[in-house]
Amino acid sequence: MPVLKDAIQRTMGCRIGVETTLYEMQDEKVWEIITTHFNALTFGNELKPECLFGFSNRVCPGTQEAELDGETILVPKLDYSRAEAMLDRVLAWNQAHPGCPIRVRGHVLVWHSQTPEWFFHADYDKEKEYVDKDTMNRRLEWYIRTVLTHFTGEDSKYKGMFYGWDVVNEAVSDHTGTYRSDRENPDEPLSRDTHGSNSSWWRVYQSEEYILNAFFYANRYAPADLELYYNDYSECSAPKQQGILTLLEAVKKREGAPGEGTRIDGMGMQGHYNMVSPSRDDFGAAIERYAKVVGNVQITEFDMRAGEGYDGSEASRKEEYEKQAERYRMLYQAIQDANQKEGVNVTGITFWGTVDHYSWLQSRSNVGGGNTTGRIQCPLLFDDRYQPKPAFFVFSGE
Repeated sequence: MPVLKDAIQRTMGCRIGVETTLYEMQDEKVWEIITTHFNALTFGNELKPECLFGFSNRVCPGTQEAELDGETILVPKLDYSRAEAMLDRVLAWNQAHPGCPIRVRGHVLVWHSQTPEWFFHADYDKEKEYVDKDTMNRRLEWYIRTVLTHFTGEDSKYKGMFYGWDVVNEAVSDHTGTYRSDRENPDEPLSRDTHGSNSSWWRVYQSEEYILNAFFYANRYAPADLELYYNDYSECSAPKQQGILTLLEAVKKREGAPGEGTRIDGMGMQGHYNMVSPSRDDFGAAIERYAKVVGNVQITEFDMRAGEGYDGSEASRKEEYEKQAERYRMLYQAIQDANQKEGVNVTGITFWGTVDHYSWLQSRSNVGGGNTTGRIQCPLLFDDRYQPKPAFFVFSGE
């Protein structure tokens, strides 16, 4: 069987990554796929705010004092154990295989979803009033400084393992193409422990200020060689695409040295697509438009929803696999064509999962997305038996 990372290096000269969780990584067959075929890794949940707060979504897990610019502030306790369990295994692999290390993409610092609601309230109690912007700025700076320093700082055990980090995720509205607000879904109360659609970041700031501040703080505390990204989905649809471009331009406009301005190094196009949309032309054009603003583009969460006729039966599986391979082939060709254009630099492709049965598309997510129809899915390059599907050979070149 061809080795995927070798083929991508020959064809594209970029990273080839995959998403996994701590649970999936403990599956030795998954770990074998990761270490054989990929040179980059994104953690599915373990670097998101709710996990670093110990999944204590209902109530704050406890507080402690921290110093920020000469001021003592009260901050929530962080739990690095799940992320470190994954990083330790990657670190051990890298030390044993210095010729083929796996680099990590941090995901994600600022997101409306999977951030506990109590983080935005006085005394970290969601029954109390929202804090003001100045207080939230201190919390935001503390969080970004602490997470980046712990994992990428000079004294970090994991220094040099991360190649990039998603600073802000999904901050543009699906419906309006403007910024995501606290009223994205009127049926979702802000009193929920976590949100799928509504943004409590917007509820506090009422503007994109928090986005600009996040890139400012990330620039201040990240190593110079750590790439900083904005990441979003439905990124090929016209209204949302324009909103994303507006966001990217706003961040770029304020770029400056660490402590003086923002920094953004690339756009993460999530790539959660289906058998119909986006078209090849729309996909390629989106890559070019984002590259025109930020230069570097990555496909960060690539997968493919099954067609309407797929029911998971043996009879429909072969046909679906072949159709899926052709769909991936078309999109991969569009990536290669776009990458040949002046000013376009596709620096990575990451698939959102290894084997089909672990895909997030197999179940409904309570924080938005996932399986909304109940139909079985087959979105990835490896099947339920851990074997490569026809789509795998699209990217391996054989």
